[in-house]
Amino acid sequence: MRRLPPLATLRAFEAAARHLSFKRAADELAVTPTAISHQVRLLEETLGQKLFERRTRRVILTAAGVALYAPLRDGFDAIAEAVERVQAVKAPGAVTLTATMAFTSKWLVPRVAVFRTRFPDINLRLLASDDVVDLRAGGADIAVRYGGGAYPGCRSQFLFQGSFAPVCSPGLNVRDPTDLDDHALIHSEWRHVDEHTPVWPRWYAEAGVPYRRTDSAIVFSDETHAIQAAVAGQGIALVSLALVAGELATGVLVAPFGPALEGHGFHVVIPDSRAKDENIEAVRDWLVGEAAASVSPMPA
Repeated sequence: MRRLPPLATLRAFEAAARHLSFKRAADELAVTPTAISHQVRLLEETLGQKLFERRTRRVILTAAGVALYAPLRDGFDAIAEAVERVQAVKAPGAVTLTATMAFTSKWLVPRVAVFRTRFPDINLRLLASDDVVDLRAGGADIAVRYGGGAYPGCRSQFLFQGSFAPVCSPGLNVRDPTDLDDHALIHSEWRHVDEHTPVWPRWYAEAGVPYRRTDSAIVFSDETHAIQAAVAGQGIALVSLALVAGELATGVLVAPFGPALEGHGFHVVIPDSRAKDENIEAVRDWLVGEAAASVSPMPA
């Protein structure tokens, strides 16, 4: 059996020795400086050795403290590395793909059955999140992102250009832009707004139609809900044509007129550390193929 002092005392000492500060050690371990001091004194009593010399506003290691610190630091580093390796181990063939809520539900989910038929040995997990998942930290293996295409520490490949146009239920009998005055405009909230953001004022400007400011508007934080509202005949939505391709094909929605606004591009993104993983590459190639086969027509 190993005869070791309590782990809490060793952790407190290692952090204090690394920072040469009880306060910084306390901040790191989310405790108070008094708690760090208490743990260090307990360790000193257990060892029968003084580990620090307390001086005004700082502490320094004694000879015993120096002798203990180096192997203890190396031991904690080894433990941390082992934990990271274990956390990185996943089930064979498992790939986590993340995308926004709307893209996942409207573009990815309808294609999952085809993917599973083509790649039965890859366990594809979809992580739908409107918050950006940190790929480099292992939050997911691969992502579809809408944006400029430059993502530090990652490799990105263009899928297709985002284009956005007014869509509505055919039951509204919308035929030209003047009919917009008779119906509610359905808005989607965008977290980041720039000159490429597909918002109604920009559409009116490109259409050459005076923008009407009205209280008869519906605002959704999720583009999926905006699409559902349009299907239900609640108004006219300015949405991604790629996400409503199915509804347009079946006639559930119509895109009665243009112009279609060009937005940013959709990209498939892989962290540099996972770029040579065969299963991740298979998912990427599948996404690129599906994107090439699903370019939506743009209204004039």
